[in-house]
Amino acid sequence: MTGRSERPEIRSFEQAIASARVLMTRGRRRTLGIVGAPGAGKSTLAAALVRELGPKTALVPMDGFHLAQAELERLGRAGRKGAPDTFDTAGYVALLRRLPAAGQGEVVYAPLFNRDLEEPIAGAVPVPPEVTLVVTEGNYLLLGEGAWVDVRGLLDEAWFITVPDEDRLERLVARHLAGGKSPAEAYAWAHGSDQRNAELVVATADAADRSVSAGVVAEVHRRVMEDWAP
Repeated sequence: MTGRSERPEIRSFEQAIASARVLMTRGRRRTLGIVGAPGAGKSTLAAALVRELGPKTALVPMDGFHLAQAELERLGRAGRKGAPDTFDTAGYVALLRRLPAAGQGEVVYAPLFNRDLEEPIAGAVPVPPEVTLVVTEGNYLLLGEGAWVDVRGLLDEAWFITVPDEDRLERLVARHLAGGKSPAEAYAWAHGSDQRNAELVVATADAADRSVSAGVVAEVHRRVMEDWAP
C-alpha cells in the first residue's frame, strides 16, 4: 500500500482493464475493491470491468449487506440509511473471507441490494468456481473503524475513484429522483446524509493502492450510452 503522493493513477478504462487482468493471472482467486464516495461511479466502473473481463469475474457489491428496512426502523436508523452502521458488516467480512477459500466446485452465493424494492435479496449473486477475480465495490471498504477495519486486509487491491463533488452530487440527485423522491427530498438527501457519508469515505482514500480519475468513469458512461446501447 502506498501513500497518496505515490499512489498510481488509472487514467483510462483500458488501463483499468489491464490492471484487473494482472490480478486475474496471480494463481488463486483474487478480490479487487473499488471505493469512492456516494455517486462517484463505483457501481458503473465495477459492472463495466466485469462485463469486459468475462465469465471468470464476478461482481459482489457491498450494498447487498444493507440491513432490511424493518430492521433499520427498529434500530432507529432508517433516516440515515447508507451510514456505516446500517450494514451487516460482519456478514460482508465473512463473505470476503469465504470467497478465496471456497472448495473445489463450490458456488458461493452473495446478496444483492434491489433498488426498486430498497431491500437486500439473499443468495442473488452466484460466484461459480471458475471465477478468478471478484470485484466488490462500496463506500466503506477502507474504513478503519468497527468491523469495517477487517475489510482492507481481505482485498488484494483497492482502487479509489476521485470525482468532483458537483458531478457526484448531480448523479446522486438524479438517482434519488429515479427512486421516487421529490426534487426537494432528492436534494436534501444528497446534500445531507449522503454528503456526511461522502466526507467519511474521502478521508479513507490514502488506504487505496491506486486512484481512478473521474475521466475513467465518464469514459465508461459514454460506452454505456454508445457502444453498449441495444
